[in-house]
Amino acid sequence: MIHREGSRILIVALVVLVALNLCTGYYFGSCSAVFLSLLFISAIKYSFLLFFFRNPQRHLTRNGELIISPADGKIVAIETVHEDEYFKDKRIQVSVFMSPLNVHLNRYPVSGVISYFKYHKGRYLMAYLPKSSVENERTTIVINNGYFTLLVRQIAGGIARRIVTYCRTGDKVLQGDEMGFIKFGSRVDILLPDNTKIMVNLGDKVKGGVSVIGKLTNETVSGRQ
Repeated sequence: MIHREGSRILIVALVVLVALNLCTGYYFGSCSAVFLSLLFISAIKYSFLLFFFRNPQRHLTRNGELIISPADGKIVAIETVHEDEYFKDKRIQVSVFMSPLNVHLNRYPVSGVISYFKYHKGRYLMAYLPKSSVENERTTIVINNGYFTLLVRQIAGGIARRIVTYCRTGDKVLQGDEMGFIKFGSRVDILLPDNTKIMVNLGDKVKGGVSVIGKLTNETVSGRQ
């Protein structure tokens, strides 16, 4: 299945590539090395676009005691940071880096209400760099599930320059549903209460909507952070 975010790009790319190949075949001949080379390159590029915008069917993990990965990719950071935009206190940050080969659909890690949303203009540093979390183009999404509040950041990378987010402040969201889409290489950070039990390790590969990032503890629930 192809995600809707790719529909327009795929149509435009198909029209451009078909026109380019027809013109090349007309001028150089349909058996020429130039035409055959372009045809091969066009097929590779279009296949990559189809692969990039794929939206595979999944059995989503939905459990109110678990925090699910918001993105496909690799865990590149697990650290305690001081979050300055919203909480203004210490949080555990778990970062998922998405290469161009990963599914780029983002999902809500928990169910709840969107209590804060903001888009930030910024730079386009490589997304695996730590400072990309606060310097790159990004969105900040805060979800309150009634027991605690967590923050998710969609971060543009050196190639990704198009972040799509489907929620706004006040929206009720369901764990595993579509949160947004980042086109091409990028990163998603999730900031959790500092007493959350983290269930992943550096280098782990995770799937959005499926893999467990963290688990509520009695302290998290009773503290209602």
